[in-house]
Amino acid sequence: MTRFVALLRGIAPSNPNMTNDKLRGVFVRLGFEQVGSVLASGNIVFQSDEDDVPALEQRIQQALSEQLGIAGGTIIRSLPELRALLDSDPFPGLTHGRGSYLTATFLKEGASGTSSLPEDPDPRTTVVGYDAQARVFLAVIDNSEPGKTPDFMVWLDKTHGKDITTRTWLTVQRIVKKLEA
Repeated sequence: MTRFVALLRGIAPSNPNMTNDKLRGVFVRLGFEQVGSVLASGNIVFQSDEDDVPALEQRIQQALSEQLGIAGGTIIRSLPELRALLDSDPFPGLTHGRGSYLTATFLKEGASGTSSLPEDPDPRTTVVGYDAQARVFLAVIDNSEPGKTPDFMVWLDKTHGKDITTRTWLTVQRIVKKLEA
């Protein structure tokens, strides 16, 4: 059995069909074990003996769409992938805050586009790099100016479309803690 997290795209906790209890219910009905949630933003941990990640993503997304009308995307990572990412310490000495917003943008397995970085990133963004094993772009974003989306985030959306989802580094750490519990 492998421990996984499903990173769900487009979850709005204020939507009555997107509450953690309803999201967990979909996973339980699919037969997964040790189902739990991390925060209220579409991070569902579970255990499965299936290891075909694209098939899991498709199966979960179809169930979310049919049972709750959620059309967003589903991106899955295993505990070993996320543990290795944390252990690599991609943000050494940095602290998550308004001016140093540590982000991890996960790409769906087989996502279209490229893992190469944009040539001229936004001055408010420091691209740390791309971790091929976890299929994730890592960046430090200055979010001290409200209402402005850095060009790097726009580039990610244009390049990879709905095959991505972004989490803060703090959320990734919380997910791993929950997976290891």
